[in-house]
Amino acid sequence: MPKGVLLVESRPSSPDRLDEFNKWYEEVHIPEVLALEGFVSARRLRPLDGDGPIVTIYDVDGEDLGAVASGLSSAARNGAFTWSDSMQMDPPPAMRFLEETPER
Repeated sequence: MPKGVLLVESRPSSPDRLDEFNKWYEEVHIPEVLALEGFVSARRLRPLDGDGPIVTIYDVDGEDLGAVASGLSSAARNGAFTWSDSMQMDPPPAMRFLEETPER
């Protein structure tokens, strides 16, 4: 069972590039992230009314979520990801690592 999640909110750079953005995200970006230590699966969700960001939830399995987060940051800095201008970067995607709470 995953120890936490990475929650990412992102948008296409323009509405007319949505298909290109989705194709890049599904076929390029998600596989690159899942190749990193600790990332085990991903799913994407879109708002029903089409208003708002697309949310990607990456399941993370690792004893040290801080190390997984550092690995992601390092990969981004070191060119491990293929970026697309079909993703809006101003403002940039919002990202949050969340850890599971203890069971009751």
